[in-house]
Amino acid sequence: MHVRRWTAGLLATVAAVALVGCTSQSQEKSCGTTPDGVIECAPDERSAPPKVAGELLTGGNYDVAQARGQVVVLNFWGSWCSPCRAEADDLEATYQATKASGVTFLGINVQDNKDKALAFEQSFGITYQSLFDPASRMALALDIPPNTIPATVVLDREGRIAAVIRAAVKQEGLKPIVERIAAEQSSSGPN
Repeated sequence: MHVRRWTAGLLATVAAVALVGCTSQSQEKSCGTTPDGVIECAPDERSAPPKVAGELLTGGNYDVAQARGQVVVLNFWGSWCSPCRAEADDLEATYQATKASGVTFLGINVQDNKDKALAFEQSFGITYQSLFDPASRMALALDIPPNTIPATVVLDREGRIAAVIRAAVKQEGLKPIVERIAAEQSSSGPN
């Protein structure tokens, strides 16, 4: 039994060290944290783009790499999550207010049933797409434990993690962050 625990602990440690992005503990220390708890990384502190791809709730596949050149707001949510319900209108309003400046939103539905997730989106009038991730693989890869959702990750135009919000969002808090990241100039030039 001790060997299993030791092995599980070792694997967890290796996985934690292997995670790349602003959400890792070492990156959080090099990035700034606002008084509201938002982790923001300056362009020169951002690491390689994370891989975010999978099946859409509505069918078909999507890879966030398709959105290079746009700011992408990833929101981890579940239909069973009360704070997710509270932030749904604010996310949609922020999406509508920022999409003309090259911003797109992508929901990532975790630990959910597809029918309940689709009903959630319909009842809240969500118009942006969501990936269906019932096993929470994408959340865990970005160091977002499923029991800590909702969480929002903002990717810059190069696909790198620019901001992480580990709480429900309001439009008045999210929109300025998204607009600031959208106003940045890409450091790599055309892709």
